[in-house]
Amino acid sequence: MRYNPASNGGGRIFGQMNYRLTCLTPTLIGDGQKLAPIDYMVWKDHVNVLDQRRIFRLLAKGPRLDGYLAQLKKAEKLDFASWGGFAQNFAGRRIPFEHSSAIPFWERARAENLFIPTFAVSPSGPYLPGTAIKGALRTGAVFERWSEATMRDLAARLADDRLPRNPAAKAEDAVLGGAGHSRMRRVSAADSAPITHSTMQVYLLRVATLVARGPKFELGWKSPRGSVDSRHLEEATPIFAEMAAPGTAFLGEWREKSAQDRGKLFQASNKHASALIAKQKDYAAVAGLPYLGATLAALEGRAGEIGERSDVCLLSIGWGGGLLAKSAYLNTQDESYRRILRHVPLYQKAIESGLPFPKTRRILFQQNQPASLPGWVMLEVA
Repeated sequence: MRYNPASNGGGRIFGQMNYRLTCLTPTLIGDGQKLAPIDYMVWKDHVNVLDQRRIFRLLAKGPRLDGYLAQLKKAEKLDFASWGGFAQNFAGRRIPFEHSSAIPFWERARAENLFIPTFAVSPSGPYLPGTAIKGALRTGAVFERWSEATMRDLAARLADDRLPRNPAAKAEDAVLGGAGHSRMRRVSAADSAPITHSTMQVYLLRVATLVARGPKFELGWKSPRGSVDSRHLEEATPIFAEMAAPGTAFLGEWREKSAQDRGKLFQASNKHASALIAKQKDYAAVAGLPYLGATLAALEGRAGEIGERSDVCLLSIGWGGGLLAKSAYLNTQDESYRRILRHVPLYQKAIESGLPFPKTRRILFQQNQPASLPGWVMLEVA
């Protein structure tokens, strides 16, 4: 995406700069697309995405097309013994697994768990939508301005029997400004330039949960039969996703009304990042996840180094970060906050259970260890 020259509406002149967004943990900014198990084959530690048009053209010249179409229609995934040669010769691209230890879990997984969310892509390659940056910055801006009083007022306005479609809209407008006057209009991030697929990998994730054991909590992993403990980790439900590896950088254009506006926004986002990391560290400690704790400690150190700089901030963006990563209010034990969520059918049971909320996290496995959370990035503007 390119900017229109000179202004962003209303005659306000914006300065043009550049941003660099660097992935600190594996990151997925998707476009809602997934690879179905019949769209790819696993061969030589890679997900080989099949070029179906080339395959159809080839098979149309002989008698095998009907058999291939029949398997596409009926099978949960392609029979490698019959069609494995396509993975070698007709792959549009090949995505390596982060670690070969994930492959046995892929082989044993149910077909419904083999749909792989993919990174947003243009005809020129993967890219980072600017809206992902703007949304994360907005969360930080609201976080700095909301308080316990905000939650009390919001809870008091809710009817007992009906939840508005967007109950927080007025509370957001109150701190950011309404349509046409929002503080967020003072900065703008374009879609990044496309990158190559070379930094993309397929990662294994599982959903961790907390299980009450008397007055304490133990770590569990979501599985088809509820949850299992770490001794039966292999029975937990695997999730596979195409993600940009740590160190991947996306470059794009940034525009702002003033450096002061950007500085306030970045400082607010850093405060949100620090508070979110602290919450996630508490979870890692309670769940007994030392590798995750170490990753979060490193992120905490990075946030401390940044401090109140106005040219760089940490953000949690994209797929897999869970409710907290998208929340502008992080005190989930606050009674007013919990009163609000009792109106949401999706969260009613979790709130009434009395367990910590939220009690689940999507955990990224790296080298077969539960090591990190998705979507932590560093944004720099110059």
